[in-house]
Amino acid sequence: MSVSHPIIAVTGSSGAGTSSVKQAFDDIFRRTNVNPVVIEGDSFHRYNREEMRAAVAKAEAEGRALTHFGPEANCLDRLEKLFQTYSETGHGEQRHYIHNEAEAVKFNQPPGTFTEWEPLETDTDLLFYEGLHGGMVTDEVNIAQYTDMLIGIVPVINIEWIQKIKRDCSNRGYSQEAVVDIILRRMPDYIHHITPQFSRTHINFQRVPLIDTSNPFAMREIPTADESLCVIRFKDPKMADFPYYLSMLKDSFMSRPNNIVVPGVKMGLAIEVILTPIVEEMMQKKRQMS
Repeated sequence: MSVSHPIIAVTGSSGAGTSSVKQAFDDIFRRTNVNPVVIEGDSFHRYNREEMRAAVAKAEAEGRALTHFGPEANCLDRLEKLFQTYSETGHGEQRHYIHNEAEAVKFNQPPGTFTEWEPLETDTDLLFYEGLHGGMVTDEVNIAQYTDMLIGIVPVINIEWIQKIKRDCSNRGYSQEAVVDIILRRMPDYIHHITPQFSRTHINFQRVPLIDTSNPFAMREIPTADESLCVIRFKDPKMADFPYYLSMLKDSFMSRPNNIVVPGVKMGLAIEVILTPIVEEMMQKKRQMS
């Protein structure tokens, strides 16, 4: 953890409301005049798209499962080194993963590949990470220890499955049977490496559906924000100003001493209401250290 070079890490997975989270933080940084360096977790995958397909096939032939959820398919040592170096010096290295054709045009290289490693831009106010492993701890690495604010963004598991099935079938041309096979193959890594991170977070935002998702493999539509609630859990209730949150977030209520529940459509607003004062305090302490 660092006062001079703080790190905010958002750990989450598909279906959690990633677009709302990114927009909320963009708004926070703009309003508070913060210049972040933004790190995407995908850029720390070990393999490009073609290499990953080959590695997965090899692992399956050997009776193993290889997924992006687990350590083997990621450069976690390099991610830990980035967090450590940035927290100590404000420097480090990053690269970009090319997700689609639009990014391919921007970077002038094929989708599914990485750009070269390059130094971070200088004079940034904080490092903002969004990906699968911001709170990762294994026998080899402890990434969570370098975060000043660790945030979990997670849907209940059925929403995550519905989201993945719809996305992979609609956008990637997979059959439902193939996507279900991927879900099953990823489950051990999800259980052992993803879910434990949500016990290390300072704040969790969990999306919960208000419609029947009992059989996610038969669902064709993802529950909308209007059809969801967001359960927000604080590891330390002393860091939360619950009266303020309740006054700012209409129709919110407390479900436990460290939990507040808000309508799903207010998830982005809730992130801004809760995190803006925290970011402002980080920047105040940073300026005092200068």
